[in-house]
Amino acid sequence: MADYTSPLETTFELQRKSLEQGQQALEQTIDFPNRIGEATVDSLDSQESVQRSIVELQQETFHSVLDALEEGIPGVETPTEDVRELVDDQYDAFFENHEELFANLETSLEESLDAYDEMSEESIEALEELVDALVEAQEELEDQSLEATEQVGDQIDDLQAQLEDLQAQVQDVTEDAADSVEV
Repeated sequence: MADYTSPLETTFELQRKSLEQGQQALEQTIDFPNRIGEATVDSLDSQESVQRSIVELQQETFHSVLDALEEGIPGVETPTEDVRELVDDQYDAFFENHEELFANLETSLEESLDAYDEMSEESIEALEELVDALVEAQEELEDQSLEATEQVGDQIDDLQAQLEDLQAQVQDVTEDAADSVEV
């Protein structure tokens, strides 16, 4: 019997590989925003630190201006000291708010990432179940197709054998007829 099933098996195997690759691509697509979110959370500390350093530099610059005023203008020590305290109080309040803002931002992002993680895990589980069901159905179809192909192949082989027998009989009849005509 000729092997009719090999191309079918190859086709079904390629379909399964395609399903698996599609599943992997979707899982990576679902995971991508999570990785970006995690990178954002990780970068918050450095962003906060850089911003704080800039504001501290501004505060130091302001102090330097007040120091220069005190050195250059006699008798302004008391008013500049009052301004210095007022400015420092404002900077302290700013630093507290700044720190609180970044803490709240980090907490909110982490909560959002946790919610997204949960949702993406559920999506991936549903996707895996769907792909498993598709692969199972595809394997059943493959089995049915291979069985049907083998049956057709067997029928073709039977027909071919019958045709060969018929040709042999025709050949024998033709030879017998030729022999009887010769005699």
